[in-house]
Amino acid sequence: MKTLTRWSNTVMERYLPDPYIFVAILTLIVFLLGLGFTDSSPLDMVVHWGDGFWGLLAFTMQMVIVLVAGHVLASSPVFKKLLSSMASLAKSPGSAILLVTVVSLIACWINWGFGLVIGALFAKEIAKKVTTVDYRLLIASAYSGFIIWHGGLGGSIPLSIATADHPFSGIMGVVPTSETIFSTYNLVIIAILFITVPLLNRFMMPKPADTVSIDPKLLEEKIEVEQEEMLTPATRLENSYILSMLIGALGLVYLVQHFASKGFDLNLNIVNLIFFIMGIIFHGTPKRFLAAVANAVKTAGGIIIQFPFYAGIMGMMVASGLAGVMSEWFVSISTEATFPVFTFFAAGLVNFFVPSGGGQWAVQAPIMLEAAQTLGVSYSKTAMAIAWGDAWTNMIQPFWALPALAIAGLRAKDIMGYCVFVLILSGIVVSFGLYFF
Repeated sequence: MKTLTRWSNTVMERYLPDPYIFVAILTLIVFLLGLGFTDSSPLDMVVHWGDGFWGLLAFTMQMVIVLVAGHVLASSPVFKKLLSSMASLAKSPGSAILLVTVVSLIACWINWGFGLVIGALFAKEIAKKVTTVDYRLLIASAYSGFIIWHGGLGGSIPLSIATADHPFSGIMGVVPTSETIFSTYNLVIIAILFITVPLLNRFMMPKPADTVSIDPKLLEEKIEVEQEEMLTPATRLENSYILSMLIGALGLVYLVQHFASKGFDLNLNIVNLIFFIMGIIFHGTPKRFLAAVANAVKTAGGIIIQFPFYAGIMGMMVASGLAGVMSEWFVSISTEATFPVFTFFAAGLVNFFVPSGGGQWAVQAPIMLEAAQTLGVSYSKTAMAIAWGDAWTNMIQPFWALPALAIAGLRAKDIMGYCVFVLILSGIVVSFGLYFF
């Protein structure tokens, strides 16, 4: 295993480009595929790209906020102490890898946005305690928990089809979560991944001579707050604990009302609000909070620049019909027994170009649901096959790794050599669960 991971890391270091170069190349590939496999002309593909370029603008802002707000919360004295206490449970490199993987899996099962940020922040804190752990593998382990998000409580596809009047309710009706998230096959997949992914990450630990550790001092985030020599009404407000507590109380009341009226609805906006409100409260004063924001926003550049390009790729995939062509090919080689597995593979492929659960469901659902009806496969299992495919190839798709990489201060090539093996393992586990259960 150590030999394989060393080889994989070497390949990734040599050939995997910066995520911006990756998305630029992906854009050109989709452009050419659209010309070759659809009726779209070069000008059509350009228009599809341009029309879709800003399609993820709201989502881009959500991701920037989850990254910045998560950073702000983690840099607060109270949260630092909490993470530090949890990190103290790790006494060796092996236990550090296991602990961060399990915490990330649990957090991502609860909510993907929460897990994506918390996993990376927790990994950084552990790296301060266990200085001999391989930092690349530690961050890869934190990211590996993301594999289960679409089979968890925050899965966008199973939650969508459990809602009345969802876009495909006329075809499949309302599908309760007992047939998706809490179905036997899904729970089996989740259970196996909870056991095997931490063990796999532990087995991938490099030899001491090959370990790439990091100086804990480099992980300390220094937040500089300018000191005012003269007190004025304005500076008193900037240093007012009362103002921060009032805003914090406003947010807490809203959160209590939200969960009381809607149950455990932990969507991305609510996660962001929790991070923001806790950050405001834990930093104490507006001045300290704003200083933490100024420090955190430096890490958001990759998301701001790259997400519009992925939106452009989605525009070409959807408007040209290329995503449908890919899906239909997998349908053409499927039988009743193999259809859920091939649907999973199809969704994994489409996810490279349409890295959005909701967007992917909108593209693939009409084709896959019609095929499911023809082959006699349940709609709920078809939906979950698409959901798992969407989560599966995230392991080697830099789009979703960007927030974790920004927090960790690493490049995609630093962790993808490890994530390849998580991709292989999870692909086998999910295929097994969909075929035999």
